[in-house]
Amino acid sequence: MLSALGGLVGVVIANAASYGLSLATDVPYVFDLSINVLSLVFSAAIGVVFGYFPARRAARMDPIEALRHE
Repeated sequence: MLSALGGLVGVVIANAASYGLSLATDVPYVFDLSINVLSLVFSAAIGVVFGYFPARRAARMDPIEALRHE
């Protein structure tokens, strides 16, 4: 969830910066929904992948043993 929220904030900031730069440089701004959706999916997928493996490893541990090493 945190990665998806970070991806959404990043897309909003990037689009705002791109729009601002397009006004300053007279270059046309073109919003492409597919690129923005792809970046959000990629960001969420990174969060899922890098969150799944540590969570799976932690779920397999004995709670008493995990607290002993803490």
